[in-house]
Amino acid sequence: MAKAFFRLQKFLRRTQFLLFFLTAAYLMAGSLLLLQRTRLVIQQGSRGTSANQALPVPDRMAGVGIVDPRTLQNPHPSPRLLVGMDAMQEPDLDQQHSPRWLVSRNSELRQLRRRWFHRFISDQEPMQTAGFKVMKHTAEHKGTYMGCFSDDSRERTLKGAVFYDLRKMTVSHCQEACAERAYTYAGLAYGAECYCGNKLPATASKAEECNSECKGEKGSVCGGVNRLSVYRVEELRAGARRRRNVIYRGCFRAPENLTDTFPASLIQPNLTVEMCSEFCSKKEFPLAVIRGRECYCGYPTGRFSLHDGADGLLCSGIHNAEGKYCLVYQTPVQDTRCTDRKFLTTKSKVFVALSSFPGAGNTWARHLIEHATGYYTGSYYFDGALYNKGFKGEKDHWRSRRTICVKTHESGKTEIEMFDSAILLIRNPYKSLMAEFNRKYAGHLGYATDRNWKSKEWPDFVNSYASWWASHVLDWLKFGKRLLVVHYEDLKQSLIPKLKEMVEFLNMTVTEDRLLCVENNRDGNFKRSGAKQKDFEPFTQEMKDLINRYILTVDEALRGRNFTGLPREYVPR
Repeated sequence: MAKAFFRLQKFLRRTQFLLFFLTAAYLMAGSLLLLQRTRLVIQQGSRGTSANQALPVPDRMAGVGIVDPRTLQNPHPSPRLLVGMDAMQEPDLDQQHSPRWLVSRNSELRQLRRRWFHRFISDQEPMQTAGFKVMKHTAEHKGTYMGCFSDDSRERTLKGAVFYDLRKMTVSHCQEACAERAYTYAGLAYGAECYCGNKLPATASKAEECNSECKGEKGSVCGGVNRLSVYRVEELRAGARRRRNVIYRGCFRAPENLTDTFPASLIQPNLTVEMCSEFCSKKEFPLAVIRGRECYCGYPTGRFSLHDGADGLLCSGIHNAEGKYCLVYQTPVQDTRCTDRKFLTTKSKVFVALSSFPGAGNTWARHLIEHATGYYTGSYYFDGALYNKGFKGEKDHWRSRRTICVKTHESGKTEIEMFDSAILLIRNPYKSLMAEFNRKYAGHLGYATDRNWKSKEWPDFVNSYASWWASHVLDWLKFGKRLLVVHYEDLKQSLIPKLKEMVEFLNMTVTEDRLLCVENNRDGNFKRSGAKQKDFEPFTQEMKDLINRYILTVDEALRGRNFTGLPREYVPR
């Protein structure tokens, strides 16, 4: 009995000690966390700005009274059609048909902003300059280090393609990206920006002026403020990923004076496409034009717009004895005549929205507008993936008026009336719903899996989002002060005329050559890639009946406001 009692006493003492140790560890962890948070607040105060000032989050989304569809007892609403202009006088879609998922969506956006802000604050910690040593260029970088060079937005040192990665930029990543596009040099700046080119200035800057650590690679230097760490990447090409193929653009009638139209030329016996493309790539031209043994390099221009193609047989030796036609190829080099962008130097007097339903091509429209006007677009939200792709306006305050227009998916009366005018981008709801579903489950550039499409999420998604597609357009028609309605399908089919219309609406004028450059770069760096879904019909007949009634409602509302109705292809036959 005494032995059993002794064992129990020993066990209780051990348990007591363990509980004491766990309690002490818990208190210490809590104290450390409190100290770290206090330090962050002090740092923010020393910068003279708060989290809300640096990256504002709307306190509320007026006009959007919705809940997550998964919390609804009846996730299958029956749509109430709005007919005639009476629908424009009353609320367009009752609460039952509003975008019910948006509350949880806004919560996700706020969390994303918070996470990004804390990461951004930590990334902006100043480097200790006392006793600072120039970072060494590690041996794993296969390209030859050329030195530190000055660079600014007005006079770029490397004038080719540009890439950004705020979190994961490395020297190797930049080298591979430039080598893949047939550039000789890769330059890194600000720790996160990558520039490509084939020419370097004669003089370099001081080595210690390149002092920014790469965001994705500790101990490696990625330029500095207005400074580029430049590498020669020729050695990388053999081991780098396969270069983007030279693209055949077609057979075209040759301009009357080729030497005036094209800045560079080469005459070579037994000329091949590879030889001409390599020559033009080194000269940093996006087009390689071949006529017999003559190779010409240049850009699409008013003299040679690539709009009127000819039969390919006319470029063959038998039919082209007089040399009236030429073969045109797209080189891996980017057309850089329209890639320079900046913020507005003075605040815009007109506050313009670029409004659309999610999945309607807003990001693509922003790409076109930025390259056509030369100014960044802003965003009501923050998306780090878009910022990394070069949309620097993502990080700017959406009401700063330093951007040419502001992306928004909002459709509440208060949010709409904050803008003086808006470009309203509309896309076929069938395509929009699928695009947004892909984005939700696979990001901006991926595709949802078959499992996602066959899950219960898809019908719930359609029932919730289809109503929002309609209410979004109806609200902007009702509360918008000045609107330009653009159909995604028209923009895709007739890019230059529609883009010119959008630019004029923004009170901007652009040259024809710049618009042709935008057309040559129409896809940009933000196009879905990878394996698409197999051909299948994701919409049931019940879904089609629901969506088609919303289509008819929106079509009638557009015509009631003297806008062009929806394209007939919106309703499946």
